[in-house]
Amino acid sequence: MSPRAAFLAGALVFLVGAAGLTAAVVHFGGAGGETARQASAVGGPFSLVDQDGKQVTEADVKGKPTLVFFGFTRCPDVCPTALYEITQALAALGPDAAKAQALFVTVDPERDTPDALKAYLSSFAPQIRGLTGSPEQVTAMVKAYRAYAKKQPTKDGDYTMDHTAIVYLMDRNGAFVAPLDVKRPPEQIAAEIRRYV
Repeated sequence: MSPRAAFLAGALVFLVGAAGLTAAVVHFGGAGGETARQASAVGGPFSLVDQDGKQVTEADVKGKPTLVFFGFTRCPDVCPTALYEITQALAALGPDAAKAQALFVTVDPERDTPDALKAYLSSFAPQIRGLTGSPEQVTAMVKAYRAYAKKQPTKDGDYTMDHTAIVYLMDRNGAFVAPLDVKRPPEQIAAEIRRYV
C-alpha cells in the first residue's frame, strides 16, 4: 500500500471511529493553557514500556500537551517524515519544548523492542518517547485511539504494517483535542501546541 493510500485508509478509520465524538471544544484552563472541555472517545488507559524499559501509563504523560503518533521502525517514509516534522515543531517551541512531549507508539511490537525503539528515536527530538509492549497491549491502545493498524505480508515472506498516519494532539489532561496538521511551517505547529502548555 502506498504511503498516501495508508494515510487515507487510516484517516477513514479514524473518522468513522470518531463519528460519535463530541466536537473538539476547548476552554482556557487558567494559568495552564487551554484544555479540552468535553469528554472524547479518543484516548484512554494504556500500559506499555518505553525505549528504556520503563513502564508508562496514561497517568505518566499527564501534565503536558502530548503528540501521539502510531508507526513502526521499519516504516520506509511516512513514520520518519512525521517524526522529523514533530522534531522540527518541538525545536520551534524553544524553551517551551520542555513543557511538551510526544509518543511514538509502535504498531509492530513483535520487532520493535525497547532497544530497537531507542536506536531508531536517537535521530529525533529527545521529547519523543517510544512505546511498545505485548501485541495485546499495543492493540488495546490502537483501539483506544480509534487508530488503524494491520499486518500486510510482502512477496519475500516478510511483512509490513499499514497504519493510521495521524498525529493526535492531546491536552495536558490526556484529553484529545484534534488531529495535528504537521504539514505546516514548524512555527505554526509550535504555536498550536503552545496553546495547551
